[in-house]
Amino acid sequence: MKRQAIVLSLTVAAMTATSLANAATVLRVSHQFPGGQGDVRDEMVQLMASEVEAANVDLELQVYPGQSLFKAKEQWGALVQGRLDMTALPLDYASGRHPEFSATLMPGLVRNHERAQRLNDSEFMGMIKQVIEDAGARVLADAWLAGGFASSQQCITSPDTVQGQTMRAAGPAFDEMLATAGASISSMPSSEIYTSMQTGVLDGANTSSGSFVSYRIYEQVTCLTAPGENALWFMYEPILISERSWQRLNEEQQQALTAAGEKAEQYFAEQAAELDQKMVDVFTENGVEVVQMSQENYDAWLEIARDSAYRNFAENVENGQALIDAALAVE
Repeated sequence: MKRQAIVLSLTVAAMTATSLANAATVLRVSHQFPGGQGDVRDEMVQLMASEVEAANVDLELQVYPGQSLFKAKEQWGALVQGRLDMTALPLDYASGRHPEFSATLMPGLVRNHERAQRLNDSEFMGMIKQVIEDAGARVLADAWLAGGFASSQQCITSPDTVQGQTMRAAGPAFDEMLATAGASISSMPSSEIYTSMQTGVLDGANTSSGSFVSYRIYEQVTCLTAPGENALWFMYEPILISERSWQRLNEEQQQALTAAGEKAEQYFAEQAAELDQKMVDVFTENGVEVVQMSQENYDAWLEIARDSAYRNFAENVENGQALIDAALAVE
């Protein structure tokens, strides 16, 4: 009887050991965007999860959308500390730790989707990615989102139209430009825009086309300034993995994750321009006036940006001028 118990115990132990050995490696993926509601950033992550599962390399991505695991601005710190495996993140959210990242949300630096794609393989992005890697993360998929302005007070076109309005801008460069033009600034992640407008904390905001739709901002505003041909607002929002998590993976798992990232990036590139039109359609359907920025107004904003955000970035950020020059050098 005693011998049977010992044999049974050894068998259970062996089965447990085998089960643990065969268990899939699980990577936790956090992002702030609504899950399962058509936000392309969530769809990129879900696509990666499906591709990794299909690769059959004992790797699983568990996706936590809508800030359900980490708050929006907690994700970068958690990622580089190894407390979070992956994230889809507006990179400028981490500019408090790495001021260089403000270059990825610099007014007028990108302007259109075609140029955004060319930037991905440029010296400029090489410099940005080096900062990311030095901090303890790496890029799995690039994504640039266009965006615009929306207000409950008046259409935002020329710089004087923001005077007296309390605005949300996504990062320091836009904060400086808008403040120079006469706006008051209230900083927050895009996930808080709706409530802040609803309660009167904000009069207007700028954010990406995807966020304007997925966060239902059209319910709180009277006018939208869409990107059009003169998109002042573009933001880099990559999918990142912690270097610590990357190093835990075997070669097959790394290859599967890299391939999934490439498919996600391709999917996003196909969807990017359509996001802008979807935003225009949704806002129009909900009775919001939609305008675009003229060349004259775009140039006026850019002049303000160069005298404020560009100058401060060049003077106060290590390699700031070199980053601006590298971006502007892209044809």
